[in-house]
Amino acid sequence: MVALPTPISPTVDAIYAAYEAAADHGYREHLGASLIGAGCERAIWYTFRWATRARHPGRLLRLFETGNLAEARFVADLRRIGVTVLDVDPATGRQWKLRDASGHFGGSMDGVALGLLEAPKTWHVCEFKTHSQKSFAKLKAEGVAAAKPTHWAQMQAYMHLSGLERAFYLAVCKDTDELYQERIHYDAEAGLRILAKATRIINAARPPARISEDPAWWECRLCEHHAVCHAGAVPERHCRSCLHATPVAEGAWHCGRHQQALSRRDQQSGCGAHLYIPDLIAAEQIDAGDDWVNYRLPDGSEWRDGAAVNDSPIISHGPCNRCGANSYSVRPGTGPHPFGLTCTSCGHRGRWLGRAEAVARGIAA
Repeated sequence: MVALPTPISPTVDAIYAAYEAAADHGYREHLGASLIGAGCERAIWYTFRWATRARHPGRLLRLFETGNLAEARFVADLRRIGVTVLDVDPATGRQWKLRDASGHFGGSMDGVALGLLEAPKTWHVCEFKTHSQKSFAKLKAEGVAAAKPTHWAQMQAYMHLSGLERAFYLAVCKDTDELYQERIHYDAEAGLRILAKATRIINAARPPARISEDPAWWECRLCEHHAVCHAGAVPERHCRSCLHATPVAEGAWHCGRHQQALSRRDQQSGCGAHLYIPDLIAAEQIDAGDDWVNYRLPDGSEWRDGAAVNDSPIISHGPCNRCGANSYSVRPGTGPHPFGLTCTSCGHRGRWLGRAEAVARGIAA
């Protein structure tokens, strides 16, 4: 029997495309409290250093928006029963913004509440979440700390930074609209550990250890940084992946190469003097100068990062898979080759031969 063609849904596709077109740049400016409870410090560091740009499909972006839209309903539900909820900071008229002493770690609270039936005289940090049916069942059975440790850590961070000692977690099952509540007590020791963890990650000049060296480990397989961490992919090229950039006080960044402060736009753009943090390159560092670093790639060839001519240096390499020439221009992060190799003879941008393979084919001695 001939398979039926996949139905075409141009309107739905257009809606998803519109979400993708309206999406932000995919980089978070600060280290978010919503991430600090994750088990892998390396993954958190990669996010802080923008190693992988977040590119979500339109359907997922719409799902994120669904969670954001639910917050207003949670607030209305609480106000309906007489609870005072401040979903914005009265001092600014904007969402509550919390930062640590460095300015690099923090987040935005969903609100603060007074008048909850369980403790009517105590102000609470509010955290609102939506769950799938499976996730909601686990939450009900185990509680926030066990079922959603990242949510628990997020609330501990908010309590630590705000000075409040209670949090109110209100969640909804998206399949049934059933609600779940839990009051969380501030754990001073946990708050200090979380702040120390954030400080350690922010100040790390190189990526911390992986949670697992096995690329098939479930947390690694599901991680957005899997390609960079385990598969040797080249990270995004900008100031935060450059060894010259350093996080400094008040949430700012500084370039040691040009001795200047880096704006958000500067950080995203980078410059021609960019040099990757060596640990971000899946290759052996064999030599270095003031403006360049030489690496030996896994295929045995060499690649020089930096000292660019028009941002596209000419480097020697194993022979081109098409014409046998042995020089190429390079723009890291572009083209089919992980280091952006383009043959200077024939313009080929496909696979390049390692030396062993070139010798086997009789292209090189």
